[in-house]
Amino acid sequence: MSTTSGGQTGSEGAGPANGNRLFAGYATRDEFYDEMFEAPGVPRPHCRELCEALDRMSAEEIAAMQEYAERSFLQQGITFAVYGEDDAQERIIPIDFLPRLLDAADWSLIERGLRQRLEALNRFLGDVYGQGHILSEGVVPTELVRGCPQYRSEMQGLHVPHGVYVAVCGTDIVRTNNGFAVLEDNLRVPSGVSYMLANRRALKSSLRNLFRRHHVRRIDHYGRLLRQTLEELAPAGVTDPCVVLLTPGVFNSAFYEHMFLAQEMGVELVQGSDLVVHNGFVYMRTTAGLRRVDVIYRRIDDDFIDPLAFRADSLLGTPGLFHAYRLGNVTIANAPGTGVADDKSVYAYVPDMIRYYLAEEPLLANVETHLCCTPDGLAYTLDNLDRLVVKMVGESGGYGMLIGPHATPEEREAYAKQIREDPANFISQPVLDLSVSPCHTDAGAAPRHVDLRPFALRGRETRLVPGAFCRVALVEGSLVVNSSQGGGGKDLWVLSG
Repeated sequence: MSTTSGGQTGSEGAGPANGNRLFAGYATRDEFYDEMFEAPGVPRPHCRELCEALDRMSAEEIAAMQEYAERSFLQQGITFAVYGEDDAQERIIPIDFLPRLLDAADWSLIERGLRQRLEALNRFLGDVYGQGHILSEGVVPTELVRGCPQYRSEMQGLHVPHGVYVAVCGTDIVRTNNGFAVLEDNLRVPSGVSYMLANRRALKSSLRNLFRRHHVRRIDHYGRLLRQTLEELAPAGVTDPCVVLLTPGVFNSAFYEHMFLAQEMGVELVQGSDLVVHNGFVYMRTTAGLRRVDVIYRRIDDDFIDPLAFRADSLLGTPGLFHAYRLGNVTIANAPGTGVADDKSVYAYVPDMIRYYLAEEPLLANVETHLCCTPDGLAYTLDNLDRLVVKMVGESGGYGMLIGPHATPEEREAYAKQIREDPANFISQPVLDLSVSPCHTDAGAAPRHVDLRPFALRGRETRLVPGAFCRVALVEGSLVVNSSQGGGGKDLWVLSG
């Protein structure tokens, strides 16, 4: 077998040397929508060319492409920290070299649905921190919002540029046999976009010819669009805004991404100690002296932004930062307090927000959700714990979650005790039959469950690159795709129409 220096196998059209076909033993199951096959051995029309080309390759060629993708991640140091374990904390994100393909119609639905959803979420935040009409009219319960741990009374009445509270949104989308649905919105400090870009770079090299033939839509301009979005949110009167990315530092689980995005945007990566507030303005310490900062893309939770406004023991933020923000002298994206809109209980009301603010029906469905803070929701959850997924409303990354059918009776009972003690902290959802996509294994291609996290940007307008971080549950039978729980990623190819 010959390869080029870029990792592309030498002959995509040659027959397999040992007669092993990648998809020879691949099995489909009716209960799971298969992203590549519509029936056993029958690829979906937009996947046919890729499937047939891969099936013509030898096992050695396939293994070499997987190895190349993994080596690319290793060389770039693409890591994610896994908390709560005594062994190696920093792990290389697993990558599967087999891309997931979406045709133009599917992507169009996702894009329109995300634009609609982000518009409604920003209007909701402007409303609950303003006049509160949606609360006074009973569309969303007031106690659910005002009692949310992510609600920030300090944001009440505060003006944000162009009404944009959420400049960067990462929405988790799943597909079942019933179509696409939103699993959750990530509005506070959404992560994963660097893995979307890194997956693309690795796969574009190893499948170069196939990539070109499929007319895959570009995503490599994301960094430019992100910077443009942030610059558009600069304080009034600023014509050449200075943008920085604020990181908690090297011990944060997503520090690799912080470095990556700062480099992609061409902006400074700073920590709280690199900034100082003087006379209501924010400045960055540089070797040439202080430089005014106009926009902060923060990758740090609300609690730690400013010890004078939030947690007094925070060593990660900058004293006085929120005061400068309230004065309108600096923009923080995403705005403090956005977490109230991605609370897992408030999530259940997003379809109602869309109807209320936009007078439209949601283009993307929510997953059926039962709120344990209500008597009916609590009773239903406790009565059906063996067949539900139960989540803590404030957790993310797959932490604090119970998958009822996969848990032991003892684990379910212990979890039920937690629910009874604090019902408002839990929601439940049905166990979804997530779609599957072929992944490379030692025995050939095998189906694994997947989801998507596209990223929408909102400045003066809403922008999306045609791609997503496609997360995959690499363990056979697992439904947990989170990187922090052992999941991996693959490239998403959005095809031109």
